[in-house]
Amino acid sequence: MRIYRFLLICIASISVLITNAQIEPLNWWVGMKNPNLQLLIHEANIGDAKASIQYPGVTIKKQTPGDSKNYLFLDLVIAANTRPGTFKINFTKNGQSVYKADYTLLAREPGSAYRQGFNSSDVMYLITPDRFANGDESNDVNTAMREKTINRANDGARHGGDIRGIINHLDYISGMGFTAIWPTPMLENDMERHSYHGYSITNHYKVDPRFGTLDEYKELAQKAKAKGLKLIFDEVLNHTGSNYWWMHDLPFKDWINYPDTLIRSSHRRTVNQDKYASGYDRDLMIKGWFDRTMPDMNAANPFCGTYLIQNSVWWIETLQLGGIRQDTYCYSDKDFLTRWSCTIMNEYPSFSLVGEEWSLNPMITSYWQSGKNNSDGYKSCLGSVMCFPLQSALINALNDKEENKWEEGMVKLYEELANDFAYPNPEKTLVFSDNHDMDRIYTQLNDNAALTKMAQTYILTVRGIPQLFYGDEILMTNTGHHKVDGLIRSDFPGGWKGDSVNGFTGQGLRADQKDMQDYLRKLLNWRKTSQAIQNGKTLHFVPFNKVYVYFRYTNRETVMVVVNKNKTETTVDSRRFDEFLGAYMTGRNVMTGNDFIAFFI
Repeated sequence: MRIYRFLLICIASISVLITNAQIEPLNWWVGMKNPNLQLLIHEANIGDAKASIQYPGVTIKKQTPGDSKNYLFLDLVIAANTRPGTFKINFTKNGQSVYKADYTLLAREPGSAYRQGFNSSDVMYLITPDRFANGDESNDVNTAMREKTINRANDGARHGGDIRGIINHLDYISGMGFTAIWPTPMLENDMERHSYHGYSITNHYKVDPRFGTLDEYKELAQKAKAKGLKLIFDEVLNHTGSNYWWMHDLPFKDWINYPDTLIRSSHRRTVNQDKYASGYDRDLMIKGWFDRTMPDMNAANPFCGTYLIQNSVWWIETLQLGGIRQDTYCYSDKDFLTRWSCTIMNEYPSFSLVGEEWSLNPMITSYWQSGKNNSDGYKSCLGSVMCFPLQSALINALNDKEENKWEEGMVKLYEELANDFAYPNPEKTLVFSDNHDMDRIYTQLNDNAALTKMAQTYILTVRGIPQLFYGDEILMTNTGHHKVDGLIRSDFPGGWKGDSVNGFTGQGLRADQKDMQDYLRKLLNWRKTSQAIQNGKTLHFVPFNKVYVYFRYTNRETVMVVVNKNKTETTVDSRRFDEFLGAYMTGRNVMTGNDFIAFFI
């Protein structure tokens, strides 16, 4: 009987190694400039436990229980001389050890702190992974997910494209002349339907298994880098998917905005700059849900804000990223956005961040860029913004039928570029002819291949960081289905077994598709050699008779771009440009190699 009681006492004092606890970030690194790390720990009744760590260089600064008894936040300090390794976190209650969990600190990759982000020497290739190429048919069906299978006949369903499909076609992408790839989000989106796009994330630390594994994502990053391609991470700070694992047990009551009653955002983004905006309207825009299935993260909660920032850093280190594209940038709390952008840029001074602000007013888009002297004193460390104003002006200028009025035609493009005084760094803006959220450029220009070629040439020669959408190089279109997202993001032909047309090899492409692909391949690869286009200054002339002329130049190279919207060949009087051409007697058409006075498009 005494032995039995003794055994009971011994068994009661044995600690349990947690195997199912949620600890995020999943791991961390030694040698970070910021020594602070905050762990989110989710486990039944963990909130009132006391944590301890015995590992040289790691100390617990503070621990905070969540509003839910199942969360505990540990604030750690990792000293500069801490060595990589795995340590145990011991949790006790009433002096008794109740749980133990392992946590790992890794060594950073050499030069990680000084990684180079994207810049104006790059051209991004925007990919919707589910619609690009199916490289691994074994992940097409996943019965553990709510949307279990693929259906290529349904434009809103999953079609089976994946990480392996991108890896398999890196040679095509680099051969075309692109230097960076931007896949839309590939994290878990465990939603009932329409989950292929990736913007309803249900786990910030898990790759969606229908795209592949974390190891495959790392492989993509490594193989892309080997081919001279930077990997851009498409991130969503503002919202998640409504099936996120924490939705039924929030860490804090205000972890998300409006947790008890669905209130949707007004989407009136100008409240961020409007000096007359009411508090009601500001709250509705910033705190309202982006959509009924997209809960709004409350990054003003300091724990939630830290969680999101650390997640960004985790992916930068894990994938050795070349940049982050931030979705719905202006929907988050402004002060948090400053904290997020400045924390990342302090850790990675040469990194690149670009934010989405879908406004056609450059006064609005420029507000968010680093270095902007805003009237309300708002400051940011966001290096780049997406230049929606220039995209809109480009389409309007090329689509105008008459140009006999003062404000019509190519002058719209001229006037929009003249608005660059609004930007502290216009050369860092992201320029594009279309993207995954708008009609294809070929569709926007009424299936006119000549105008489409003109638009892409402008994007690739104007100031800024160009981005092209996958398939635009072969004139993919959604004509007849205006703004139907699933058809805008159609399957790239040749990405699936049995496709009769193959855009990667050229098999089955129409003559105009091959012409566009060949043209862009030549232009993109020439762009790699031109310092004037990559980093030069700009000088432009007021459009005249449907002709718009601008120069990109350095002290060693000058490129003259002539945009001729007339339906016939046009003679340009070079005397208009004497102030710049000066002693130049000849030039070379970079597309044909022929000696000429200008570069005609």
